[in-house]
Amino acid sequence: MADELAIKKEGVVSLIENNELGNMIKPLVKEIHLFDSYIAGTMYIDDRTIFAGLESGEELVLRREGNNKFDGNAILVLNKDKVKLGYIPERDNVVFARLMDAGKMLKARVSGIDRNGDFYKISIGIYLVDF
Repeated sequence: MADELAIKKEGVVSLIENNELGNMIKPLVKEIHLFDSYIAGTMYIDDRTIFAGLESGEELVLRREGNNKFDGNAILVLNKDKVKLGYIPERDNVVFARLMDAGKMLKARVSGIDRNGDFYKISIGIYLVDF
């Protein structure tokens, strides 16, 4: 049931963002900055070339991962092509998971990228999208 709601909500958001209706509603959309964090688990991504293409200011998609056996509040961080980059850190995700489960739309934006050898630390801002 929760997955159905997320799919429908994502469909509505894409309808709003990608057509004339979206152009009329965009001035009414507010992004409220909630928190600064980073993408956890980047070292477990096999194809690290996806990080080289990220840019500061780029919008990222947040999606609940309800069947995560390690963290019941897991939130995936995806790039614009819906490719997995990692997760919101477990220590930061409880409130965001509750907001998303209540039907609120959250997104992230890259605020900084630090590379140390093969390791990427990607700083992000988390935003509530309010209509």
